[in-house]
Amino acid sequence: MADIKYYDVILKPVITEKSMAGMADKKYTFLVNTEANKSQIKEAVEKMFEGTKVKSVNTINSDGKNKRRGMVVGKTAKTKKAIVTLTADSKDIEIFAGL
Repeated sequence: MADIKYYDVILKPVITEKSMAGMADKKYTFLVNTEANKSQIKEAVEKMFEGTKVKSVNTINSDGKNKRRGMVVGKTAKTKKAIVTLTADSKDIEIFAGL
């Protein structure tokens, strides 16, 4: 396993109705590197967004779906999502502020 830096851990935020509803409870959802573990995700969020303190991290692994085009069968890439819960005294994450 290669050494993953904190700026390579978080790929992009997940913007769905369910993730927007969780923001009221200071829960933010990100698409993360499939090799990253919970402690690396926590470190990346605290370094990338100033003033945030992570309370907990929950992760979800999704396998790639089977796709077919004619006779050719393949798989899409596997993904990993992280739901990051911030502490009560933590600052909100700015990228979700205007949504």
